[in-house]
Amino acid sequence: MSTEDAGERDTGTQDHVCAATLRRLERASGGLAGASITAMEQRLPWFQRLPADQRASVQLVTQTGVSNFVAWMQDSSQSIRLTAEAFRNAPRDLSRWVSLRQTLELVRVAIDVFEQQLPELAEKEHERFVLLEAILRYTREIAFAAATSYAAAAESRGAWDARLEALVVDGIVRGDAEESLLSRAAALGWDPASEATVLVGNAPSDDPPTVVYQVRSKAARIGCPVLLGVQGSRLVVVFGGTGDDRHNDEIALGLTEAFGEGPVVAGPSMPSLADAHRSAADAMSALRSVVAWPTAPRPVPSADLLPERALAGDPEAERQLVERIVLPLVDAGGALMETVDTYLEVGGVLENCARQLYVHPNTVRYRLRRVAELTGRTPSNARDAHVLRVGLAVGRLAKARGLW
Repeated sequence: MSTEDAGERDTGTQDHVCAATLRRLERASGGLAGASITAMEQRLPWFQRLPADQRASVQLVTQTGVSNFVAWMQDSSQSIRLTAEAFRNAPRDLSRWVSLRQTLELVRVAIDVFEQQLPELAEKEHERFVLLEAILRYTREIAFAAATSYAAAAESRGAWDARLEALVVDGIVRGDAEESLLSRAAALGWDPASEATVLVGNAPSDDPPTVVYQVRSKAARIGCPVLLGVQGSRLVVVFGGTGDDRHNDEIALGLTEAFGEGPVVAGPSMPSLADAHRSAADAMSALRSVVAWPTAPRPVPSADLLPERALAGDPEAERQLVERIVLPLVDAGGALMETVDTYLEVGGVLENCARQLYVHPNTVRYRLRRVAELTGRTPSNARDAHVLRVGLAVGRLAKARGLW
């Protein structure tokens, strides 16, 4: 190539570097990369502690970046492609053991080395300033490419975590208690020793990412771990408890604010995530039945919907009613069951109940207090009276079938 041809080509480049300088850059690229790695080892203690294979990966990225700088000097319009290529050729797990902050430290060290050595490669005096300006512009592109690469890696991990979390929540709802479910939850940071309670209700939005953000923001303010899944219009949240029922109720109340309109049901707290499918089963059954109790609180415990669940044909609700209402009264003697049954039949009028049983009203009062102590339900309370009435009816049906 003649000098005139080279001059014509030089004027076509944005940085006006002559062909001789470009050749010097090409010959010096290996030395620049080596000097950069040496400087990194000297200035960055954490880089010295990296295993040999990881340092080699960083060296590969550095060498690619230097080579691409020479190509970029020839055609600066290729800056985005060339800088992205430097990180595309890096190992896929590079971002796991070198953080973005550390990557920027590496870029800063490389800039210092380039600023010291590049001016000596200039063929002409004015090209010294051109090269310095060029390396600053190029490393700016490198920094943006690094940030983009790390952001893409973070989004990829976030998408994978979201899919894994959806699998865990779906497994809990379907009743899977496999070891794989627990290992997946552990990979998401769930504490195996933590209690697990399931909340179900309507999602506040049709956009799953928005729902996830709202729930996680609320959980972060409350300070509790959560696993969540959006299943159509339904939102399922599994939160970790502390063993304190009052605190768990406060958590459930706080998380309820992240749900959409309509009822929210809380299943019973389970000792671990392995038993969370039982909480989910109760919560799902209660959510299907809560329409029968229009004034139900929000959130409403699934145990408070036992009558509605039993009327809807839930055998688990029937079993719980028998165990919680009927059997304690039977074990305490027939007088308590007869008293509460009569009290409900006469509409909750204590004197009428006493006349029916031929006892003093104080005796009725005492027996009703015993009923409340044994069942947790106060017969004079309208809602509790409904639970007792349905429980007694379910108990009679179960006894007729020989179930107790």
